[in-house]
Amino acid sequence: MTGRVLVLNCGSSSVKYRLFDDGETLAKGIAERVTDHEAALRDILAQLDLTGLVAVGHRVVHGGTRFSAPSLVDDELISVVRDLIPLAPLHNPANLTGIEVARKLLPEVPQVAVFDTAFHRTMPPAAATYALDYEVAERFGIHRYGFHGTSHAYVSRRTGELLGKPEANVITLHLGNGASACAVRAGRSVTTSMGFTPLPGLVMGTRSGDIDPAVVFHLVRVGGMGLDEVDELLNQRSGLKGLSGVNDMRDVLSRVAAGDERAQLAFDVYCTRIKSYVGAYYAQLGALDAITFTAGVGENAPVVRAASLAGLERLGIEVDPVRNAAGETVISPDGADIAVLVVPTEEELEIATQTLAAVS
Repeated sequence: MTGRVLVLNCGSSSVKYRLFDDGETLAKGIAERVTDHEAALRDILAQLDLTGLVAVGHRVVHGGTRFSAPSLVDDELISVVRDLIPLAPLHNPANLTGIEVARKLLPEVPQVAVFDTAFHRTMPPAAATYALDYEVAERFGIHRYGFHGTSHAYVSRRTGELLGKPEANVITLHLGNGASACAVRAGRSVTTSMGFTPLPGLVMGTRSGDIDPAVVFHLVRVGGMGLDEVDELLNQRSGLKGLSGVNDMRDVLSRVAAGDERAQLAFDVYCTRIKSYVGAYYAQLGALDAITFTAGVGENAPVVRAASLAGLERLGIEVDPVRNAAGETVISPDGADIAVLVVPTEEELEIATQTLAAVS
């Protein structure tokens, strides 16, 4: 099926939208400082030519264990997504608001929920399971869910297309203010760095990434911090910001160039963490065809790409400095055992593609 698809990504105070027709973008934009989602969506819809609209696709962050594919919205889906709010308290409520308003304003148009977590539902139990007391984990739904699924799905598939190898084994590195790595075997997520929440894994703009969980106990018992304070520390005052004072990699690099030692440390920790995941995921996959960088930092910071893979030449991983600096799609040398690519992510296009698949 082809046709027009409206993609909506509703935040607590924003609405991002993009209108596609057969994969081509007709319009896109964002409404910010939104206090009334219905009024904002009415304004957006009034600006768009919705002739022949086939469906509306909604980004929903958390689908729990229930959803492993894009799903048509009905009352049951809304109920399940609402039940999952404790797992994504900052995102699912806003996503639900967008769905409910869109259903009201476009009652005859199919609505589809596309979940960030769905791509990772193919992870084997050994990768998704934490070594906690089994009954406790089952009772509270504690295991690795993973996020950035639409980005990893799009980028890994696009990498296979560029290589002429649809069944490629790929390590995708989504490096933005939020960052995650994913090992993809023949189009299926094998493991990913984010977990029960988006906090663990790679160093991010303001999130710590991996940390000894006993640090939390120490900060509460010895530091006298409350749990909410520790939560805010790890999610809002850590990562690049915690180490260097700024959360934007461009600012970190500017400070590195000026000789700032804390910025240099932040850069080194950031790239070292990426390298450790590349090595681990190479081992998980067993055979590797490509490593692909994407998102704001991954697409625009050649120095990060080079430093993250430096020293891995004996594993067949190498970055060509000229191609890397020029921002070419393939930045590995000719004849390299493992291709290294830079592929811009297209999460909205992936949502539109999955939405069309759901309604067809």
